[in-house]
Formats: sequence, C-alpha cells, structure tokens
Amino acid sequence: MMKHSKLARSILELVGGEKNINNVVHCMTRLRFDLKDENLADKDKLQKLDGVMGIAKSGGQFQVIVGNAVTDVYNELVKIGNISTNKEQTPNDGKKKKNKGSAILDTVTGIFTPIIPAIAAAGTIKALLILCVTFGWFSTKSSNYQVLNTIGDAVFYFLPIILAFSAAKKFKTNEFLAAGVAAVMMHPNFLTLMNDGSKTIDFIGLPITLVNYASSVLPILLTVWFMSYVEKYITKFMPNALRSVLVPMLVLLIVSPVALIAIGPLGTYLGNGLAAGVNGLYNTSGLVAGMIGGATIQAIVITGMHYGIIAVMISAFAENGYDIINPTLIMGVFGQAGATLGVLLMTKNKKMKSLAGSALLSALLGVTEPAIYGVTLRLKKPFLAVAIGGGVGGAISGSVGAKASAIVATSGLPALPIFAGPTFIYVIIGIIASFTVAAIFTRILGFEDIPNQDEEANNNMIANNNVKQASVDANQELYSPMSGKVVNLSEVNDPTFSSEMMGKGIAVDPTIGRAVSPIDGVVQSVFRTNHAIGLISDNGTEILIHIGIDTIQLDGKYFTPHVKDGDRVQAGDLLVEFNLKKIKEAGFETITPIIITNSTNNTELVNKAGEIVEENKLLAAIVR
Repeated sequence: MMKHSKLARSILELVGGEKNINNVVHCMTRLRFDLKDENLADKDKLQKLDGVMGIAKSGGQFQVIVGNAVTDVYNELVKIGNISTNKEQTPNDGKKKKNKGSAILDTVTGIFTPIIPAIAAAGTIKALLILCVTFGWFSTKSSNYQVLNTIGDAVFYFLPIILAFSAAKKFKTNEFLAAGVAAVMMHPNFLTLMNDGSKTIDFIGLPITLVNYASSVLPILLTVWFMSYVEKYITKFMPNALRSVLVPMLVLLIVSPVALIAIGPLGTYLGNGLAAGVNGLYNTSGLVAGMIGGATIQAIVITGMHYGIIAVMISAFAENGYDIINPTLIMGVFGQAGATLGVLLMTKNKKMKSLAGSALLSALLGVTEPAIYGVTLRLKKPFLAVAIGGGVGGAISGSVGAKASAIVATSGLPALPIFAGPTFIYVIIGIIASFTVAAIFTRILGFEDIPNQDEEANNNMIANNNVKQASVDANQELYSPMSGKVVNLSEVNDPTFSSEMMGKGIAVDPTIGRAVSPIDGVVQSVFRTNHAIGLISDNGTEILIHIGIDTIQLDGKYFTPHVKDGDRVQAGDLLVEFNLKKIKEAGFETITPIIITNSTNNTELVNKAGEIVEENKLLAAIVR
C-alpha cells in the first residue's frame, strides 16, 4: 500500500539511509535495525512519524515500533532500500563495543526473532487441536488428529535444525552446513540405539553419550557458535582453489563429532539445569514467581527482551513436557488490555479514544505494543495499573501451578486452548482478575488526559494571556535562559524530567548556544561537566538548568562556564556557552529542561509552551 511505502521511505531516511544499515529483521510489531552508527538515526523525527508508535534500544538493536503493519512496512523498506537481510556486519567505525549482557541479548533475540512465525504457527495449530479434542470434534486416535498433531509438533521436534540455520546467520557461518550438523545430531540411528538400551557408543576411542536432541535449544546454539570459529580458522589457511570442497567437508567432520561427544551433552545438561531452575522457582513459591512475572512482562516488552524468554520456555518445555511460564505471562497481556479499556472509558480525547479502541482489540489478541506505546505508557499512570493487574493475575495462576500444553509466541485470547486441563479454571480466573484490577486501578490512579486539538489551542491562548496576569501575584517570575522553542516538560525524552521526578518545570529547545540566568539570585552549583547549573533565587526558588539530555557523557567538552559556585547573578547574566552544533553532531539532544527542584504539588507553573521565546524574556510564572 502507498501509506506503507511512504512510511518505509521515511524510516529508511531517518535511520541514516541504507548505507547505515548492517541488517534489519522484524518481529510481530517492530523493525529491528543493526545500525553502523546509531547517532545518525534521528530518534525525535522517527517518533513523530504517523505510523510509528515508539523507539526502543535493546541488545544493540535500534527498534522502531510500527504495530500490526510491520510486515508490510518491512517489505517496502527492504525493497526501497535494496537491503539484503543477510549483510555481513562491518566494523564498528569507532563505536563503543557492546557489553557482554547486551551482546548475549542481541544474539538470543537475533536468533529467535526470525523463527517466531514458525513457532507461532505451530503453537496456534496445537492450541486449535486441543480445542478440537476438548469439544469432541476429533478423537486422538483419528487420522485427522494424527496429521494435524504432526504438523503442530514438527516445528518443535526439528527445532534444532531451524535454530541452526538462524544461528548460523547470526554467527556469520554457513547456514546449510549448520543445518547439516543439526541433522547429524538428530539422526534416527542414534535414537534406535537409545531405544535398544544403549547409553553410549565409542568413536575413535571416545564415548558419545546418546541424547535425544528433539526440541532442544542450547546444544545446537553452542554447536553453531563453535562451528563459526572452526569454519573461519580452516578457511583462513585453506588455498582458494580447495576451499569449496575441503572446507565444508572438514567442518562437518570436525564439528559433528565434537558436538556429539562434548557440546551436545553439555548443552543438554545446561538446558536441564535451566528447566530445573524455572521449576524450582515456581515450586518454591509459585505465587511470588507468578506475581513477579505477571507484573513485569509488559515492562520487559518495552526493552524487546521478551523474545529471549521463548528460549527459556522451550528449554523448560522440552524437559517437562509442559510450560509453566506462559500461564503467568498472559496475565500481563490482559492487564494491558484492562488498563487500555480503562483509558477508553475515561478519556475525552477523540483521537485517544479511537486509538485505545483499536489497541484494546490488539491486546486481546496478544499483541500489546500498540496499547503500550499508544496508550498506557504514553499516559504513564495506566502503565502502573497494568503491572498491578498483571501481578494479581500472575499470583493466582502461579499459586496453583497452572500449566500450558504447548508453546505459543503470543498470549491472548487465541492462546486460551493451550491452558486446557485441571488448572484451566484458575487461568481464566487470573485473566479476569488481571483485566478487572487493571481497569479499576486505571480509574483509581487517573491520568492527565490529552486535550482535543481545538481545546489545546484554546488552553494555550488562555495560558499565554495568564502569564502576564499570574506574574502579578506570582512567587517568582521565570525569564528564559535561552532563545528557542518552549516545550512542555512531558515531551522531554528523559523520564527523570518528563515524569517530574525532580520537580515541575518547562523546557526550551535552544537555537543559540548560550544560557543566562532566569532569576536574580545566587549560583548554588556548577556541575563538574558544566552541562548543568543550580541556582537559588532571592525568594528561595531553587532552579536547575540542565543543558541537553545525557550530555554529562561529554565530560565538559563543548561547554564554557562563565560563573562559579557562590556567584551573585542578575536575570540575563551569562552563565554558560555551549557549542550547539558540535553537541548535536556528537549525537546528543540539546533540549534544555528548567526544573523547579523545590516545587510541591501546590506549585503551579503558567508557561508559554508551544511559543518561540527570546533569551531573558518572560518564560513562566511560578505560583505557590
């Protein structure tokens, strides 16, 4: 469609163009970019695109959330940019290396994200099959059941081969050789020997422990990682004329025995240990484990780490034959749906009401990101209601050890059949509790509604007129420390400021690299890195001017202070100069929050949000 093409073209341009993209994949709602230089991506403009719900960074990936249209946008993006989704990664170009935690998360996410469609399809088929058996439409002995059950099982049974291919792409080694090694590990000859009672066999004098690798995860991931080094080493010393024949042969001959003798059994042991850890957590206190899982899963979704949980679920499922994680995680999904319903019923904003309606439907179907980024996280307090509701439902399902009989990639209404069994009623009770509690707490906690555009324009006009009126009785008149556009604090891309954690305030997006005193008073402190200055006015108002976001990382570079601690200043006196261009080129936002650090709930700030203001002109009136 034309709108998908337009959005894809805009995203491509704002992430720095196709030359800045090492690789791009997509999950159910996100475009996941591996960028050469993230500083070239214009996060602010991306977030303002119609069709983009938000931006996230996790595991070394730059993620653009576009919701249900992600597949169409992805296809247009690849076509427009002529992007190969299997590009070799180029060097870092001076960027900082990822820490080990981020690198591991990036690897796990990069491997599992491409195979989500296969897992989702197989899991949904298994869920439908359970439904068919429950209602007596199929007998477990019928040929129809046997065929459908095989279709649903096949992806999970041969998961090592699928994972081998995906892992090989991530580890930059030959995908087909990796799949071949996985096929060796799963060959039925080994299963026949196991069925005959053998536990080990000898190979060149070394014992091979016979293991059933069906549905396993860690053995093949470790094997392909090892294989990537073997292939590179052999290729490095092999003459070009012999590479095409000898390298694949030697890789298969070396990696397969090592996998069978050492890596496979080790991975199985680790996988069993992981499953035992999950079981132990739920067995020790299913109520606590369920409460934590239900309360936190939607926050985990924001980071993009939720696909990594699938690896844990599959490992535990392969060991136990059932899943004990999904029954708690689904509670967060219905908590998200309940909070979204609460917003739908309470908001007076027509656009938000429409958005909440469509996001509610998506959440009920298991895709919560439209609700997260479009509704609950955007309004802040409803997202807390999500955690409360999800925690209550998770505690209910976890306390009774609720189980799922299949793995699915999403957890909404379509997934309900996988919970069929003795604990099904408790899962339903938990879902109802999550949904209801989240909706109620959204009402209790409330939220700052977004005004309709016509109301907002009228309110801005009233506010601008009231600045002059309020200044007559104000405790403090606040003059602008810089020239630029006045922005509401809630729009600042840093939750420390936007949530008013440090106090009430306003922000200015500067057009000139200098800041002057907004009040008559004393300089309390000039931060070591010169990016922030604390002031106290003659009537006791404490003000923090924080130039840019995360600019502390510049360690004072591009900032020149003109005052020191204890200096007496008048409104308009120069405090600091900064190189606006250089700071932006270094990848930092220059929007400057001006915070009233000793403000209280009774403090009112009548301001000129949305206007262009000049340095040392009236910016706001502080009324206590």
